[in-house]
This record gives sequence, structure tokens and C-alpha cells, in this order.
Amino acid sequence: MELFNLSPIISIGVVCILALLVDPLSKGKFGILYWFSIIGLIVTGAFSLLTINFNPSDITSMSQMPISKGMVTFGRYASFLDLLFILGGLFTLFAARPYFQRENWETNEFYTLILFAVSGMIIISHSNHLLMLFVGIEIMSITFYVLAGYFRATLKSVEASLKYFLLGSFATGFLLYGMSMIYGATGTMYLQEFQTGVSIASAIKAGMINNQAFLAIGFAMLIVGLSFKAAAFPFHQWAPDVYSGSPTVVTAFMSTAGKAAALIAFIIIVRALIPIGITNPEVLALTHKGQMVIAIISAITMLIGNITALVQKNIKRMLAYSSVAHAGYLLIGIAANNEKGWTGVVFYLSAYLLMQIGSFVVLSVLEQKTDKNLELEDYAGLYKKYPVLSAIMSIFMFSLAGLPPFAGFFGKYYLFTAAIEAGFTWLTIVAVISSIISIAFYIGLVVWIYFKEPKEELQAHYGSASITLFLTTVGIIVLGIFPSYLQSIITKFLN
Repeated sequence: MELFNLSPIISIGVVCILALLVDPLSKGKFGILYWFSIIGLIVTGAFSLLTINFNPSDITSMSQMPISKGMVTFGRYASFLDLLFILGGLFTLFAARPYFQRENWETNEFYTLILFAVSGMIIISHSNHLLMLFVGIEIMSITFYVLAGYFRATLKSVEASLKYFLLGSFATGFLLYGMSMIYGATGTMYLQEFQTGVSIASAIKAGMINNQAFLAIGFAMLIVGLSFKAAAFPFHQWAPDVYSGSPTVVTAFMSTAGKAAALIAFIIIVRALIPIGITNPEVLALTHKGQMVIAIISAITMLIGNITALVQKNIKRMLAYSSVAHAGYLLIGIAANNEKGWTGVVFYLSAYLLMQIGSFVVLSVLEQKTDKNLELEDYAGLYKKYPVLSAIMSIFMFSLAGLPPFAGFFGKYYLFTAAIEAGFTWLTIVAVISSIISIAFYIGLVVWIYFKEPKEELQAHYGSASITLFLTTVGIIVLGIFPSYLQSIITKFLN
């Protein structure tokens, strides 16, 4: 039974290893590994669907987990998140091939790196141990360092990769040091009990802390490390340069699936370090301070991201700064630290993946000769030649701005109600103000598309990217019309 429940992790691991063998055997035929990667992700997704209804609470003893020893969790929310990451990988693959063929940069290495990045994300979603969580984060991060510099003959791409690597390594130090401090404070690396005896959550809940200073320092260091991975203030400075310097389809993947994985890691850590039901007054006061720190980071991140995006003329850079702002919105649910907050984060991550990856894919379809046709003025009068593409981009912008009846509106609604319920009304007010600011640049792009005269005609090259555009657009509309269905599924699996 345990082997079957581990099948999503085993599947993606086998796919990654086989990809390393398919690459040399394909003899330069890029299509072979491209289709292998797509089939491999679909097979892994099928295993996630098959295990999604398994409830970890059905495990009654450690003898039922001879392989994992409780270091990973199975089914329910972990399998649901697997599907989210796999969708991100598939959308990226569909959009990447025509983009790289046009740029004459298609290689088998790209498809292999996407598979390894998804494997890291899946390990994160299944983690119930600090070391497993660290391994998942680092597998994902290392692939991102390479992907950012994929255009290795382009100075901007090499610079993006180097910045990401140096700052990412710095953040990794904070993560590892923070984890060691938490271990010193609680005496365990297990995050939740899950039939493994004492865990970080149970130790904190019962007040069984060896050293409160270690706990406070460890918590602070983990917030620093994870804030960098999620591009939250004040560790967001790398994001605009890395996102704008990376290939557009890589930016789409990093800023959506990558950010989702970082936020899931944040949730896993916060649920362990700030468990519900703490009785020790000193520990309770400490955890409240931790929540307040996350709330303050959330507020400043939203404002910084949206205000800076407001003055950008390059669309790719504008979306990069808006990605920083969305990290702030997502941190609202983590600061709330309640059921509505966790549900809101996962719902918003699902909606955000669709609307943000779709926006970058539109850019990749119209981009020419690397970083050409990415300015606001380049999109002037786009609707005259490409009315459908213009409508799709407008839907993405409306959803990112949080306008009804699209998925982005309900994502923000769930997060805001969770914050109010947790007593963070002031944070909700900041979020509403930030959302109003964001309308200016999101709708500003729509104005350029529909109300400005074109200077020159753009050429769109769809290929398989049309699959991504179609699925993301339909997803945003469906989630906007029937948000309660996804919310009920998330609520069921998070409990």
C-alpha cells in the first residue's frame, strides 16, 4: 500500500532518470524527448489522481511506512498539489517548443530540466520532514538557476542566471541554518506527527521547547529563506532582473509553478511552527509575533510590487513586478494561519498559475529575436490583426487585477475573508488599496491593445502554445463562474 501511495514520487523520479537516457539515444531528435516529457508528466498525474483519495490519518503505526519512515505524506492535498505542478510543467512544454524553434535554441536539456524542476516541486508537496523539504527546494532551485541562463549566448540571460545562483545560494544558507535551529529547539525534524512520535508541531503545541531563542532564530531564518524563494520583500530584488533576463517561457514557469512550490513550502513550515491549539503562553506570544512579521512582509510586498510595476514600460518586467505583488497577496493566507487562509492560498495559486502563465505565453507568441516586441507601445492596436489573442490577453489582465467574474477575483476574496477572520483587517485594507493600484497597469495594457494606433504589425507564432492559451483561458473563466467547486475540493483535501 505504501509503495502505491508513493507512486507519484517514484513515477516522476523514474521519468527524470529515463530522460537522461533518452537524450543521448535520441541522437539530436528533439521531438522524441519532448513527447517523452509530456507522456511522463501525464503518467505521473495519473498516479496522483489514483492516490488523491487516500487519507494519511488511516495509517495507525510506523510499521505501515517501512519505506518512507513518515518522512513524506501521501494522497489528499499532496496529490492535489502534484496535479497543479504537473499542469504548470505541461503548459510550459506546450509553449516552449514553438518558442525555442523560432529562436533556434531548442535542445533536449530544456525538457529534462523541466522534468527535474517538477520532481523537486512534487517532493516539496509530499514533505513531512525538514530534510525532505530542503531536498525538494534545492532540486527545484538548481534547475531554475540553469534555466534562467538557457540563452547562454545572451548577456542578459547569463546575468540573470548568475544573480539567481549567487542570491539563491545565500538564501539556502538561511534555510539550512534555520532548520538546524528548529531541530535544536524541538529535537525533531518531522513536521507533523503522522504516527512518527514527537514532531515539530506537537512539540510546539505542548510547549516542549528545549530553547526558545533557537526557535525564534530558526523561525526568522526560515522566513528569510522562504521569502527569497517566493520573491517577497525585502528579498524580492532578484526577481525583476532574473525574470526579464530569462527566456519568456522559463519566466512563465518560474513565476508560477516555482512560486507556487515556494508558497507551499511556506505553508508546510508555518503549519508546523504555528500549530493551532498552543497552550504555553510564552510560545503563543512568540508565534503571534511570527504571524505579525509575515503580515508586515505581505503588506509591504504588495505595495512595493504594484507601485513599481506601475511605472514599467516593458511588459515582461511589469509582469515580473506584479509577480512580486502576488506573492504578497498569497502571504495573506499564510499570515492568517487558519483553514480559510490555507484554502485561499491553494485556490489563488491555482488561479494564478493559469492567468500568469497564460500572460507570459502570449508574450512568447508575439516575441521576436529575443526580447523584441515586449514594450507597451508594441502592443498598440493589437486587436486589429489578432482579435482573439487580444481578448485572451485582456482576460488574463482582468483576472490578475482581481476583477469579476474571473478566477483572480475569487482568489483574492477568499484570502481577504481569511485575513479578516484572523483579525488582520488592516492587512485586508492594504491589499484592497494594492489591488486598486494594480488596475492601472493591468487595464493600461488593455488600453494600448484596443485604444491606440499600431506603429507596426506584430507576427504571432502559435504552434502548440495554442493548447496552453486555450486551457488557461477556459480554466480562468470556469473557476470564475464555479469557484465553489474547487474551493470545496481544496477544503476536503486540506483537512
